Amino acid sequence: MAGVAAGGARSARDHALAVLRVRGTAFAAVLLPGAGAVVLLTAVATGHLGGAWAALRLPAVLLAVAAAGAGAAVTALIARARTAVSPTVPVAERAAPDLYRMVRELAGQLDVPVPSGVALTPDCDCWLEEHGRAGATPPVLVVGSPFLWWMRVAELRALLAPVVAGTGPAAHPDIAAARRFVRALDAAAVRPGVGRLARLLLRASGGHAAEMERLVAAAVAARAADVERGPRLLAQEQVGLAYAGWDRLLTRVALPAWRAGRWPSRLDVGVVSALTELSRRDRLAEGFTSRLGERPACDLLEDPGEVDERVSLLAARLFYGAPPPDGPDWAPVDWPAYPREVVDRVWRTEAARLFRALDATESTASVRRAPSVVPAERPDPGAGRAERPAPGGRGARATLERVMDRLAGEESRGVVAARITADAARDERRAPPPVPAGLIPDVTGDTGPLGLPAPAERGTRELLADHITAVVCCAAVDGGSGAPGLDWLDGPALLVDGERRTDLRRPVLALAEEGDAGPLRDWLTAAGLRPDRPVRLA
Repeated sequence: MAGVAAGGARSARDHALAVLRVRGTAFAAVLLPGAGAVVLLTAVATGHLGGAWAALRLPAVLLAVAAAGAGAAVTALIARARTAVSPTVPVAERAAPDLYRMVRELAGQLDVPVPSGVALTPDCDCWLEEHGRAGATPPVLVVGSPFLWWMRVAELRALLAPVVAGTGPAAHPDIAAARRFVRALDAAAVRPGVGRLARLLLRASGGHAAEMERLVAAAVAARAADVERGPRLLAQEQVGLAYAGWDRLLTRVALPAWRAGRWPSRLDVGVVSALTELSRRDRLAEGFTSRLGERPACDLLEDPGEVDERVSLLAARLFYGAPPPDGPDWAPVDWPAYPREVVDRVWRTEAARLFRALDATESTASVRRAPSVVPAERPDPGAGRAERPAPGGRGARATLERVMDRLAGEESRGVVAARITADAARDERRAPPPVPAGLIPDVTGDTGPLGLPAPAERGTRELLADHITAVVCCAAVDGGSGAPGLDWLDGPALLVDGERRTDLRRPVLALAEEGDAGPLRDWLTAAGLRPDRPVRLA
């Protein structure tokens, strides 16, 4: 059997035949009434049966026709059930001739059919995707884009060897037929009418199908064991590292941008920067930096930047769900512009939410006061000078002094924190739902974004601390000593005099949890910031 190691060939084929026997049993059950009707008609016609048996001819024929019609209808519905196709970015051979050449060399070395094409996915995984009738044409090789940018050429070759070896069993007629049958049942299992029957057949064949795939995987791994034996262990280490960096980049860097209406257009370049930073910080990863002098696998593409942009847009649609592409609130952003277009925008949005909460929770004695917001489009020319509070109290101004005064009391902190939590939840509900990306079909046949794992839910005081941090960052930027920045592993960061400040969290927590503004005042003094300076809000 081409493409399957001899040791596992017979067992994998046996399980494939067991799956096909389930299919044959289902067909036999449909044809059984017809066979009975034929036997009855023949027996009556030849005189072997008579009397009451002759009266059963018409009911038997009607039962056979009904069974055959129902079987044909069910078979057609199962065969026409749409199987989910993974969202990918196809890469033509003219866009990656070196990559196609490497895949062909691997297939020749493994003595298996060459994949019919190559596609990229914004995920840390590689597999073979059947885009047509299983077994009719070789499957498409799907490669995780983070691997292509982070790994070196030899490492990628070692990673793809067992995947490419899977085209052998994909071409075997029995295995291809078994896979085609299971895929059709899986797609029909959620359809009304035939779903119950499809699930029944899946339960009958599922064990054999799973064992068949396990044996095929073991066989192709054994076949690829001698290909790139040296880089294989290093490639396996890079898989885990790439997954960690990709997950962190998506959740801490890309997700804030998507929520702000921007999609980073060079995510794969970003994962390289994130993993390089991780290697620099982690002593266990010091040896990985020496790899950067070798040829990266993305050099196998003719235009890595164009491919990266397509993959990045797919990632936004797949994990978040993009608004209409022609809308004003959805635009690409490159990494140099990320701090200005994303980080600063997020800070000022959260700062504005905090001051709205302060306004809403002021006592009735201080309701009448001057406007509290300095417009974002027109900075206050006197922002550097202290101003007298409005007649209604200092609550009218968006300053850090106001924040620290209001949060000094336990009851006031609790009320403001609860208000911020409610406003944040309402803003998330108020945001227009993203347009389904047309990528992931659900059980109803509709499509929508796959989504990221739900982040850990923040408590009210933690959310309050984040909003206080946003106000401090806005004050630092408005004061000229700070600037929004990007940390590849932690996301938005405050830069003061060109250096990232990591010592802000503790004084902010002291204010949010205990009402102690002393540490934060000391921090502001050391940074040269005045707490009475108005903050520009979104």
